[in-house]
Amino acid sequence: MAMIFSLAAGLVFGIGLIVSGMANPAKVLGFLDLAGNWDPSLAFVMAGAIAVGAIAFAFARKRTVSLIGLQMRLPSATHIDRRLVGGGLLFGVGWGIAGFCPGPALVALGMGEHKAFVFVAAMLAGMGLFELLERRGALRQASNA
Repeated sequence: MAMIFSLAAGLVFGIGLIVSGMANPAKVLGFLDLAGNWDPSLAFVMAGAIAVGAIAFAFARKRTVSLIGLQMRLPSATHIDRRLVGGGLLFGVGWGIAGFCPGPALVALGMGEHKAFVFVAAMLAGMGLFELLERRGALRQASNA
């Protein structure tokens, strides 16, 4: 049952990304071009997403299980650290250069966009590198303890 709801949620999310233009890097870069020919339409998409997310999280915080009976696992971290800021900066730079972020890139990949293939390959390589560095750091900490 959870798989069916997950599939439905993913399909609705993907369709929303296509309809809003978030899967189109030219539209995203137009939104990010504040000094040029700025396209503010994605600001409305983001505002709508933030509003829906805020309502959903407020509702979810009051529950211990989801509507389909699964355990609620909400983020618990509240502090801002160097890794969070660095990750946000890296995400923003990548979004500004490529016009893709992970969700829309996967949608565009499914649509056969050539730029998405390069982006997703680079994203997966970056994720692999991160995991490798994290494991090395954990091994170093364990050996120093």
